[in-house]
Amino acid sequence: MASQLAYKSRIASTKSLAKIFNAQEMIASSHIAKARDVAMEAKPYSDAISDALAALVAHAKLDHPIFKKHENKPNHHVAVLALTSDRGMAGPYTSSVLRETETLLTRLDGEGKIPELYVYGRRGITYYKYRNRDIKATWEGHTDEPGVEIAEEISKTLLDAYMKPGEQGGVSELYIVYTEFINMVSQKVRILRMLPVQVVTKEIDPNAEGAQEEIEKARDLTAPLYSFEPSAEEVLDKILPKYVQSRIHECLLTAAASETASRQNAMHTATDNANSLIDDLTRKYNATRQASITQELTEIIASADALNTSEE
Repeated sequence: MASQLAYKSRIASTKSLAKIFNAQEMIASSHIAKARDVAMEAKPYSDAISDALAALVAHAKLDHPIFKKHENKPNHHVAVLALTSDRGMAGPYTSSVLRETETLLTRLDGEGKIPELYVYGRRGITYYKYRNRDIKATWEGHTDEPGVEIAEEISKTLLDAYMKPGEQGGVSELYIVYTEFINMVSQKVRILRMLPVQVVTKEIDPNAEGAQEEIEKARDLTAPLYSFEPSAEEVLDKILPKYVQSRIHECLLTAAASETASRQNAMHTATDNANSLIDDLTRKYNATRQASITQELTEIIASADALNTSEE
């Protein structure tokens, strides 16, 4: 009897969890379309300013911190921004970011650099505070719908740290660890070195298959000539904050879409697992109940046989 009560209790609690998981899945499903569209709409603007800066690096002789930070003494301090989530129930979303961040911090330590950690998202903040890790700055409460204001606040903090001389606690590089939204099923953790701007040139093998098409495409994408007024340095001083803010905002938006998609997938899987567990517990409950009924019938029949035997 006690076993039946235990099964009934577990079935009831699992059904309650299944309802919570299903509700979370439906909420995530209602938010994912908007989050995905916002992230995709922001990407062209961020790519445009990044391409413009890359073209300047490749085709102009400029001595500016956005391309290379010059200091009298080597500065080994590096800023690392980890984008995590405020809430749980998102599967491996935050743990994947934290794991990649730890890998990056270990690599930087091995290169003789001194990483300075910046964390976005309550889950990441809790993780590092529990481990007594020094955190330069934190932000939370915006991971579901990151707006321009939080992107501007983060970019200003990181840009101030980058532009500050090393003697005053500045950093020489800026990395961002975030999750890129690829599609509803796939989200991939990326490490982006935002500053200094790095240009990767693509070499084309003329003997390779399709090389002629690549060469023609490269000719069509020849970088334009730029004229600066009043000067290139002053123009870049204005562009730099916009560049950092737009890239950070894009990372926040694609991370938000990835978090929502990860939560929907995790809740869908959790709901299916809960339903499977309910079916399994129900079968065990029915088997226990049937065994109990069979035992009671056996006892009744045995008692009746005993009475008949005594009467004879």
